[in-house]
Amino acid sequence: MRNFKAFCQAIIALFIIFLSAWCYGQVELDMAPMEKAERDALYSTIQGFVGNWWNGSDLYPDPCGWTPIQGVSCDLFNGFWYVTVLNIGPIHDNSLSCAKNLEFRPQLFELKHLKALSLFKCFESQHKHHQATIPNAHWEKLAGSLESLEYRSNRGLIGKIPSSFGALKNLQSLVVLENGLTGEIPPDIGNLNKLKRLVLAGNYFSGHIPDIFSALSDLLILDLSRNSLSGTLPSTLGSLTSLLKLDVSHNHLEGNLLKELADLKNLTLMDLRNNRFSGGLTLSIQDMYSLEEMVLSNNGIGGDIRTLKWENLHNLVILDLSNMGLKGEIPESMSELKRLRFLGLSDNNLTGNLSPKLSTLPCLNALYVSGNNLVGELKFSMEFYGKMGTRFGAWNNPSLCYHLGVMSTSHVPYGVKPCQQEIKLLESNTNDGYVKRTFHSLASLSHAPNGFWWIFLVLLNSYLGL
Repeated sequence: MRNFKAFCQAIIALFIIFLSAWCYGQVELDMAPMEKAERDALYSTIQGFVGNWWNGSDLYPDPCGWTPIQGVSCDLFNGFWYVTVLNIGPIHDNSLSCAKNLEFRPQLFELKHLKALSLFKCFESQHKHHQATIPNAHWEKLAGSLESLEYRSNRGLIGKIPSSFGALKNLQSLVVLENGLTGEIPPDIGNLNKLKRLVLAGNYFSGHIPDIFSALSDLLILDLSRNSLSGTLPSTLGSLTSLLKLDVSHNHLEGNLLKELADLKNLTLMDLRNNRFSGGLTLSIQDMYSLEEMVLSNNGIGGDIRTLKWENLHNLVILDLSNMGLKGEIPESMSELKRLRFLGLSDNNLTGNLSPKLSTLPCLNALYVSGNNLVGELKFSMEFYGKMGTRFGAWNNPSLCYHLGVMSTSHVPYGVKPCQQEIKLLESNTNDGYVKRTFHSLASLSHAPNGFWWIFLVLLNSYLGL
């Protein structure tokens, strides 16, 4: 019994020692100081963005203490607090709001442990007196620490991307999204060999896409969409073997689709829509087995849709080939894409019948084939039309029709006419017994005022020989 009591006392003593050490560590952590040079650099940087009225007077005991600044994060280095994250703009309800007259101050580059910098909706005014440019100098001072750099939704931020960004050797994410920036993409970005995300979408960049991707083998996301880029796709895109997302849509790019695209074995999204690509569907596309979304619409690519073995792309969820000048019959192999949810084939030169096998796709909830030269009778079930609703589009196919006899009026496909019905009647004839008389009731009769009764009277008169 005495041994057990002694054991319990020892456990309690160890717990008290551990608790005391932990509490002491916490007090030490909370009271850790920030160097004056670091604090002065932070305050000046914030004042440049929000105005000189801000002096941090409500912070205790410093910007990383018990009352931190929203959008500023710190970390301990050698017993001192240093700023590691700086987010300026209305990200949170209590974030610091940017002033109308704001500036990049050189003290920003004195934050020597800064890992992430984000400016969101700060430079919004497009008035020339309130516009700003990204400074070109001093970025090399942040080369050892900066991992993420973002400029989002700053329409008043003009000028070019600084070539000195190429000095940020540890940068993993560069996002320059929906700003007012112009000029060409600097080739110096090719020096950022740790980059995983490169987003330059929604600006006014022009010129060719630089051939800089051979050293960016870790890149996962490349988004250059919604600019004014021209020329052809650089062949070094095939070096991006880790790439998951490629989006260069809404530009003025041209030329053939790269055969090197087949090297992107991990790509799940490829969006090339709204460009000027041509030369037909390159065979390399059918080797992109990992693709889940492929959008090539609104390009003059042309060629035969049957060029590819579509069944190879078994992971496709979204396939949009609208307005591409494609010809030929819709391949039945598309009915083997069991994960497909959206299939867009509108505004091409496709011919032949529409295979009813497409209705067997278990996940399909949108099918658009309008504006082609499809012919014959639609042979989908009423259940298919009911499931698809307005997400089935087949209008502007002059020789395409649906069978009126088995179609509910609520499921009639928009813009598709009913097929002509062949009606056979038996007429009494004293010489030949019963003789078949055949009529063709035009589809338009069924849609005319009192159409049903009109057809009935025609048939009755024919039967009575009137």
